[in-house]
Amino acid sequence: MVDNFSKLLIENIPHLRRYARSLTRDQHQSEDLVQDCLDRALSRMSQWQSDTNLRAWLFTIMHNLHVSGLRGRRHSSTWESLDQSETADQRQSGQEGMIQMRDLEHALHRLSDEQREILMLVCVEGMRYEEVAQVLNIATGTVMSRLHRAREALRQILKGEEPTKLRRIK
Repeated sequence: MVDNFSKLLIENIPHLRRYARSLTRDQHQSEDLVQDCLDRALSRMSQWQSDTNLRAWLFTIMHNLHVSGLRGRRHSSTWESLDQSETADQRQSGQEGMIQMRDLEHALHRLSDEQREILMLVCVEGMRYEEVAQVLNIATGTVMSRLHRAREALRQILKGEEPTKLRRIK
């Protein structure tokens, strides 16, 4: 069981790194977050049930650690570019591809943390809505509506428009 858990844990490290980077937007903070997540997972290995989704369990741990960390310190607004090794399509070449990737990166930066988080989990990590709902501890319908708003905001930003803001109703 321990060997299998360790193997599965190692297989999920690239996913954890990518998710941590999208949460923190800082290379050093993301590395710390991944380390903390792995440490927590190893110390609570007995709580994981082998018939459940390990990636969703790990992402839940990471999400909770990130939220706890935000409560304890002021969130840094610095933005750091993703490494070439972490981009979605390494094979895209030429100046046009680089410009598109830069524009997408800047557009993602302009999204709210909630919108960016949903896009990363669903679109980049390929998680099902139910898994994302479990990770973020929200309803599946909330995942769907946030994803719709995030995609729409991303489209508007990439077109050079200002994204539509939701009005709060009291």
